[in-house]
Amino acid sequence: MTILAKHGAYKQAYDQLRASGVDPLNVRFDAVTSPTEGVIGGQAMILLGTNNYLGLTFDPDCVDRAIEATRGQGTGTTGSRVANGTYGGHKRLEEALAKFFGRQNAMVFSTGYQANLGVLSTLVGRGDHLMLDADSHASIYDGSRLGHAEVIRFRHNNPDDLYKRLRRLEGAPGDRLIVVEGIYSMLGDTAPLKEIAAVKRETGAYLLVDEAHSMGVLGETGRGLAEAADVEADVDFIVGTFSKSLGSVGGFCVSDTPDFDIMRIVSRPYMFTASLPPGIVASTLAALEKLQAEPSLRETLMRNAHRLYDGLKAMGFEVGPEANPIVAVAMPDQETAVMFWKLLLEGGVYLNLALPPATPTNVRLLRSSVSAAHTLAQIDTVLSVFAEVGRTLGFLPSGRRRIAGAV
Repeated sequence: MTILAKHGAYKQAYDQLRASGVDPLNVRFDAVTSPTEGVIGGQAMILLGTNNYLGLTFDPDCVDRAIEATRGQGTGTTGSRVANGTYGGHKRLEEALAKFFGRQNAMVFSTGYQANLGVLSTLVGRGDHLMLDADSHASIYDGSRLGHAEVIRFRHNNPDDLYKRLRRLEGAPGDRLIVVEGIYSMLGDTAPLKEIAAVKRETGAYLLVDEAHSMGVLGETGRGLAEAADVEADVDFIVGTFSKSLGSVGGFCVSDTPDFDIMRIVSRPYMFTASLPPGIVASTLAALEKLQAEPSLRETLMRNAHRLYDGLKAMGFEVGPEANPIVAVAMPDQETAVMFWKLLLEGGVYLNLALPPATPTNVRLLRSSVSAAHTLAQIDTVLSVFAEVGRTLGFLPSGRRRIAGAV
């Protein structure tokens, strides 16, 4: 027995996965040569599992700005902003984010995960009520634990269930904070934000939207689902990440809430984590400028997303409820999911194998994330490989299998 024996069930499941001859949780790249291409085990791959939505990881302006900042200010800050101070780039990035979202305040964290930890644990605490969509990201759940508020889960994308649960709290002390995501990371579905905003208004709750997967993707200017649903005035806090559309790493929160800056001295994940290095800040700023200057990136991204989604659906694969850059295909069982993933890899397509408990309703998923940098030829190649593997496994043209929540 060791101290890690408590995780024996996970170890057994992982050992069984590796015994099948693959290890999808430990893929090692020989090289990543572009936003959409890499090499694994000496074989060229189309990258379809990177969340690189706008394809900016190799953008020359972003790369040059990162190099320039690193040469001028070094590789890191070696401490938090509270201890080691705020660099000029940190302030410029926060000002640019606030302006982009049309908010008075912005706060930058070292990761998107820490943004949820820091914001949720600061906004609500003992005596408050945190209303979470049941399919919320792990960082949201972990942030809720850190803050000690009462956590009340409502059924995924179900405003009626949210309303009923809030009504039961009438007369109880404490604040209520509703937390939803713009695009959910497993199935690629969006929150019914208009209806949720209406519940928020009627019940007097606060509303936070995590736009991690929807910033740069949805909305007329790329601000996310709140913009697309025309409910930005109802959203009190927006949290997001730089590691998707902006091609770097880090997280943020924007808001018009008075006394916003008090979070800088009460948010432990902000206070006790080293701040973002100058090079990361510089490349993120460049990417944010690119997002705003080139709306064609979003148009190309959605064109590619629809081509993959529609193509898979037409073949008979069961995809998620709507076409977004996250395109998930349901598998009937883990054995089929693992073999399908392995054969896709052998066919030159890298995507994510998503298994319980990381997935909603214990579904097994082949999860793709499309990029604006993908060519139509690459998308068509992916579709051809899917079709070939589907036929090899006898998965097509048999009846369609259904993802929970799909339409």
